[in-house]
Amino acid sequence: MTSPATFLHALNHEYLSVHQHKEKLFWQVYMGISDDQQALADAEKSWNDFVSDADRIEAIKQQLDILSSQEPSEQNTTTKHGLEGWLNMFSSHVPETDQAAQLKRAIIDDEAVFFKKRKDYTLSYVDESGNEVEAGLPVLSAVISTHESETVRKSAHDALLRLEQWVLENGFIDMVKQRNAYARAMGFANYFDYSAAKKDQMPAETLMSILNQFEEATRDACQRGLDSLVAEHGNDVLKPYNFGAKSSGDAVKALEQYLPFAKSVERWIESFSQLHIPFSNAELTLDLLEREGKYQNGFCHGPTPSFYDQGRWQPAKVAFTSNAKPNQSGCGYRELNTLFHEGGHAAHFANVRQNAPCFAQEFAPTTMAYAETQSMFCDSLLGDAEWLKTYAKDQYGETVPDDVIKAMISSGQPLAAYSERSILVVPLFEHQLYAMDESTLTPESITALIRRTEKSVLGFDVAPRPILAIPHLLTHEYACAYHGYLLAHMAVYQTRAYFIDKYGYLSDNPEIGPALAEHYWNPGNSHTHDQTLRNLTGEGFNPAYLADHCNQSTDDAWQEQIQRLARRTEEKERIGRPLDAKISLVDGETVIATNELSDADMCASFESYVKERYFA
Repeated sequence: MTSPATFLHALNHEYLSVHQHKEKLFWQVYMGISDDQQALADAEKSWNDFVSDADRIEAIKQQLDILSSQEPSEQNTTTKHGLEGWLNMFSSHVPETDQAAQLKRAIIDDEAVFFKKRKDYTLSYVDESGNEVEAGLPVLSAVISTHESETVRKSAHDALLRLEQWVLENGFIDMVKQRNAYARAMGFANYFDYSAAKKDQMPAETLMSILNQFEEATRDACQRGLDSLVAEHGNDVLKPYNFGAKSSGDAVKALEQYLPFAKSVERWIESFSQLHIPFSNAELTLDLLEREGKYQNGFCHGPTPSFYDQGRWQPAKVAFTSNAKPNQSGCGYRELNTLFHEGGHAAHFANVRQNAPCFAQEFAPTTMAYAETQSMFCDSLLGDAEWLKTYAKDQYGETVPDDVIKAMISSGQPLAAYSERSILVVPLFEHQLYAMDESTLTPESITALIRRTEKSVLGFDVAPRPILAIPHLLTHEYACAYHGYLLAHMAVYQTRAYFIDKYGYLSDNPEIGPALAEHYWNPGNSHTHDQTLRNLTGEGFNPAYLADHCNQSTDDAWQEQIQRLARRTEEKERIGRPLDAKISLVDGETVIATNELSDADMCASFESYVKERYFA
């Protein structure tokens, strides 16, 4: 008879084989390296069949029964821990019935067809010369936020509205019905309720209570922010294609010369090094530049999860991407944000120190809120004066002036509530969408629901970013999960408050990396999101910190920044620690540079590549 330890070892490696194959194809297809949608769909089904196999639950329970009858030992304790992790993962995915299993496979097949159609659908806008310009979502968003011409901005926003209607007319309604049918087969009223239970590990009623409380707590602050913009710019600022450009003012443009994209990798490495964030010998692949055929949102995935394989450390293999167009206005700061965000995900998944790969992957029982807390904490640093005064420097080495930072805060803080509510609008829409009578689901009825929700939550007749232009809603893995970003922001501000209270500052604080690794990353999904927060901060999940931030006045926000900057300046000499990672910077199948010689050599090569390709 197979021993429990041998059983666990075999299960670990069987999963690795299936997972690595799927993730390799996922990267190739999403990076535009391969167009083999069918191979990816088959790999997705193989992975889903693996984690949805009810027989594995019984087999694991039998092994746990064997362990319970044996004398306690260190090996038995660790084996039991690994098997319980697998039991938790399979329980999160196994369909309750054969009907549910068949529906899940149909969902995957149909989404593959939809993704192929979406990839072939071309987005474009009309530039200032009257030329039609093909553009992906990141470029359209940048045009809407930064272009000087209102006509051009409107053209880019119209492209998002056309995309929204294309989605509604090309399969999205059937997706909603399929997801609801699957949820009913799993014993839930609809897909939103199913997602809350499986992806957030809480009842939908609890989740909605949190979201509605936050909506009420930030409603007045959101309206004050919009009113202040109208007072400054007039009612035209509330046109969806004017809002971003008018609300950001000149602060982001003024910052551009201090944060050019070509320096972004260097600044990411130095900042994470000063925070003493470890990568535990992981292999990192970064594909950061926009390219035709490439997926239009930044993301991070882990082909090889980190874990202890029979006591021997298995480093992670992690890849992440952004869509930088370095010669476009605003690219430097925007894509640096993506680099810190996805780099935070990579740090998390490189440091899960458990004895099975099930603890270190992004799917259930790992919740989006838990995973996004790690990435959002890292990208939150970029808005801090203490970080900007250290890293934002122009080509002559001059540091960004205080008035530029203050202008950023003055333009951003009044809209802090709006910013968070632009996440909130998605789950409030999805909660209503999946509860609709399916006989009434039409492009017209859903469009009307979108516009009502945007008006109620954001105050716009049409949102600057139309809801169905957000890619997350189009796949079953991320549908009814977008609120995880908001829950994560709540946890981020709770985490920031803990470190600020304890140390007085955040940027380049060498205590932060080890603390995050110990309390947030090492346990992986063996702890709930609430448990990780308790481990570090001493209190459970508390959304009040984010609400307080949203309701803060501009003057108070600036004074807090000044105090932390002064505390940071008082600290001792900065001493970084190597990231302990093997890094490859790629552009599709082209390797731009690696850190085989040194991080500095890699960063210099990347900077030269960007300058020659975009600015020669």
